[in-house]
Amino acid sequence: MKKLLLISILTLIGITSQSQILITLLLGDKLNQPGLEFGLEGGANWSQISGLENENFLTTFNMGFYFDIRLKNQLSLYTGVLVKANLGSDKITDNDLIKMDAEFYKDQTGTRLVGDYRHRMSYFLVPILFKYKFKNQIHIAAGPQLGLMYKSWIEFNSDIDGKDATIKDYNREDINKLDAGIAVGLGYRLFKGTGWTISAKYYYGFVDVYKNISGTKNSSIFMEVCIPVGAGKKPSKDKK
Repeated sequence: MKKLLLISILTLIGITSQSQILITLLLGDKLNQPGLEFGLEGGANWSQISGLENENFLTTFNMGFYFDIRLKNQLSLYTGVLVKANLGSDKITDNDLIKMDAEFYKDQTGTRLVGDYRHRMSYFLVPILFKYKFKNQIHIAAGPQLGLMYKSWIEFNSDIDGKDATIKDYNREDINKLDAGIAVGLGYRLFKGTGWTISAKYYYGFVDVYKNISGTKNSSIFMEVCIPVGAGKKPSKDKK
């Protein structure tokens, strides 16, 4: 019952989050209040799946929104949703493809096509991090991160008759929909604490990616920029 409830909540977040980004861009100044900061975040991440033979990172981009809720003094709760976020692994080996029960692509003569295989998974990621801000505008953060997988595929990229070709073999049914793990991060706020925040975060999952392959855990390094929306505006003074 708890698992079903969590899936429902994350699904609802994912469905509404893209429209919320547009709405909150227009209403960002109303969302930002004393003790609460709202903004957009995005950047690049390098991910891989443990328990596989290859150790190549898959490079992708992510985008979402965040809430930074002050709890006490320099301690705050950082949360939100990465709406566009991919995890996976690049340049999968033959042994890994066999483990994944993936297809090897061949031409009409039965000769195997030359190319690269990678595994991509699209997630809604929800960090729930406790964040401590130092007076020098550096912060550290740590806490759980939850994920809801909504799309997964093995991607084959090749040069066929002088043309770039990409084939996707969707395997969502083989992947656990829920992911959960721990994230730790470090960041710095620009312009003496009034501007954008640049941060680095490492995530390691505790749930097997593949239902039938134990030890396959998500991990990823995130490099992100957080942009407050509507923050920093001074209230207008009445003219005398």
